[in-house]
Amino acid sequence: MTHKVFLDTCVLFPPILRSFLLSAAQAGLYTPLWSDGVEAEWLHVARRKGEDSVPATLERMRLTWPDAMTGPGEPALLDLPDATDRHILAAAYAGGADLLLTLNLRDFPRRALAPLGLTAISPDDFAMQLWLDAPGEVERIVDGVWPDLSGRARRNAMKRATLPRLGRALETD
Repeated sequence: MTHKVFLDTCVLFPPILRSFLLSAAQAGLYTPLWSDGVEAEWLHVARRKGEDSVPATLERMRLTWPDAMTGPGEPALLDLPDATDRHILAAAYAGGADLLLTLNLRDFPRRALAPLGLTAISPDDFAMQLWLDAPGEVERIVDGVWPDLSGRARRNAMKRATLPRLGRALETD
């Protein structure tokens, strides 16, 4: 059984991290979920930073995972340190997610997620778990995302992509 994983906006914006995560989903290692709110935030950040590929990427994501869009849930009923993150948690819960993939773990404390049956996880911890479960597949994905890099250079690139532990685990040179 693959996990349903809600993707917070912060894991979609860095293009290289997004490429790794979507490749893992494409390989069937997990089922991605997101919401209208995540799409809107992502488009806003992308416009501000000058990343023009987001609309096309979103279209491909919608075609590849037509059931990935969650409803908005009930954000007003949730308690988080930052009220602006409530829509993320509400949509993750509404979509039946098992995990909330985020770089902002402090914004999603266990006390708020546990009653909903959700766990927040960092991309690196998530990637390490994927690798432990399917090492060959994850190594193939890494080779596809960083095709011209190996050894220390790939490890450093993976660190910049917020995957330092996985980079260390896969370093061969």
